[in-house]
Amino acid sequence: MGILIKPILTEKQTAITDKYPNRYGFRVSPEANKAEIKKAVEEIYGVKVQSVNTMNYAGKKKSRFTKSGVITGKTKAYKKAVITLKEGEVIDFFSNI
Repeated sequence: MGILIKPILTEKQTAITDKYPNRYGFRVSPEANKAEIKKAVEEIYGVKVQSVNTMNYAGKKKSRFTKSGVITGKTKAYKKAVITLKEGEVIDFFSNI
């Protein structure tokens, strides 16, 4: 499994990219550090990374009521990275569609 799992293309992340055109979000491996993430983005997308900010999200507890009783569970924990590229650099996720 690689360092980068997938890009984040939610409404909130798209709003951040619209406000700051050189910032992109990625879901990354929980064991990856900032240097590894920077190297992976530069190799895959061929851009220069200025900075990397990472966030660890804990899993949330969920429960629902059914005929047979209450079912409880937990969502998975994950790590997110926000990449800031150097001025003039862009990543086009939809170029080969």
